[in-house]
Amino acid sequence: MNSSWLEQLFGQKKPVIAMCHFNALPGDPGYDTSSDFQEVVDWARRDLKALQDGGVDGVLFSNEFSLPYVTKVDAITVAAMSRIIGEIRSEITVPFGVNVLWDPEASLTVAVATGATFVREVFTGVYGSDFGLWDRDCGRIMRNTNSFGAASIRKFFNIVPEAAAYLGDRTIGDIARSTEFNARPDAICVSGLTAGAETSTQTLITVKESVRRTPVVVNTGVNVRNVAEQLTVADAAIVGTAFKVDGVFENHVDVERVKEFMAKARTYK
Repeated sequence: MNSSWLEQLFGQKKPVIAMCHFNALPGDPGYDTSSDFQEVVDWARRDLKALQDGGVDGVLFSNEFSLPYVTKVDAITVAAMSRIIGEIRSEITVPFGVNVLWDPEASLTVAVATGATFVREVFTGVYGSDFGLWDRDCGRIMRNTNSFGAASIRKFFNIVPEAAAYLGDRTIGDIARSTEFNARPDAICVSGLTAGAETSTQTLITVKESVRRTPVVVNTGVNVRNVAEQLTVADAAIVGTAFKVDGVFENHVDVERVKEFMAKARTYK
């Protein structure tokens, strides 16, 4: 496996995949129970339009405002995310993926239900995090989800998840190397501390040099100032906060910021 499948799917070498963040959903602490759920759908629709008008290569839908996250989501989260994507499905013009934070089986469930072509999640490892202990059973996850049609969905493995630390003394290079051998990821994601936090270029280099055939994706903190440097190493970028109004995580997407970023990325590529 190499990065050629990325170009085939997204139509670009070193594609830029944009985050489309869903507002707090029913069941989330931040959900406004006095409002109409349609407002959540409309928020996502507005951001999707801005991202596509700005020229991104793909979109990743995520329940980013479900803070604080859980490692096993409730059925209402799966239902709500599936409804949102279902309502705006006809308006999606680029390849799209799903990330149900932080539940890999739920991510694959929503992907199958909505026709997504890829997911991003933490599939492997044991981590101590702000959201408790993550103890992944990758083999069981794949067996469970393959039974309902998820085998063909591309899987982005986040091996440096935000707000978490690997429990063990292995280096990031060793983690990347063994993940590639044992779990057969379609891509490996490398992150900073939180959404919007810059990913270490040196960590990207280390991971890139440690794997033989797996594309490496810079997962957080890419912006118009560092996109050229980051894509010198990474095979793709996932971008969220940099596309928001004033670069603020909680805001709507600013189409002009998207256009500026994509022009810089296109010039580089």
